Amino acid sequence: QVQLVESGGGLVQAGGSLRLSCAASGRTFSSYTMGWFRQAPGKEREFVARITWNGAITSYADSVKDRFTISRDNAKNTMYLQMNTLKPEDTAVYYCAATLAGLSYYPYWGQGTQVTVSS
Repeated sequence: QVQLVESGGGLVQAGGSLRLSCAASGRTFSSYTMGWFRQAPGKEREFVARITWNGAITSYADSVKDRFTISRDNAKNTMYLQMNTLKPEDTAVYYCAATLAGLSYYPYWGQGTQVTVSS
């Protein structure tokens, strides 16, 4: 299995930027499709973005499209989420997750990192 650790969260003003990182250890990182999810207080966890094993295909939630960019560096066993033009509604705990081809869910999750956007 794979272990995931997020970092890079913090407090930022609206309009600012942050870059989240997700460091992976364990089985071969490049085997996994990776995703970012977030959970705001009182709300359910929601999908943010995903990236295939080789980075060839990415997808985004409509709410973050054109503002967030997901990427990965398989040589460093790390995935990233560049977040620009942040809005107060982006405030949430952000989680990275990993899945394998053929699975319809993400079995591996990090512990989360808090992102707070002030207005």
